[in-house]
Amino acid sequence: MTVKELQAVLAAHPQTKMHWMLPDRSFVPAHYHITEVGRVQKDFIDCGGTVRTVASCLLQVWVADDLDHRLEATKLGAIMEVAGAVLKSGDLPVEVEYEEGTISQYPVAGVEVTPAGLLFSLGTKHTACLAPEKCGVDGAGCC
Repeated sequence: MTVKELQAVLAAHPQTKMHWMLPDRSFVPAHYHITEVGRVQKDFIDCGGTVRTVASCLLQVWVADDLDHRLEATKLGAIMEVAGAVLKSGDLPVEVEYEEGTISQYPVAGVEVTPAGLLFSLGTKHTACLAPEKCGVDGAGCC
């Protein structure tokens, strides 16, 4: 899901509760906060020597002890609007950073409108060899 797609969903469903489902089908507690919206850029050289850049919009999700807190789509939409100057592009993929034992980053894989609100499904990220032809592998391993 891109920033533009997220903003469109939020605008189409104002005052709607949002739920975040982790890849293991468990949920981020309903009283979460979005404490940061940022552009994260990684510049690197892959194992084949190619310089690459990857950028994303990262939503930091944090859970506190205020059990009555509920973030709705309108509020996140307003936060995303303010963050536009930092994000610089609506085409960035959106990821969620969430800590449950360890800090993990999950791409937002999709959203579904349910009777309970917006259900955002979080996917997984994987490592990969980006230059299998230069490493002499078939893509199953590297370097």
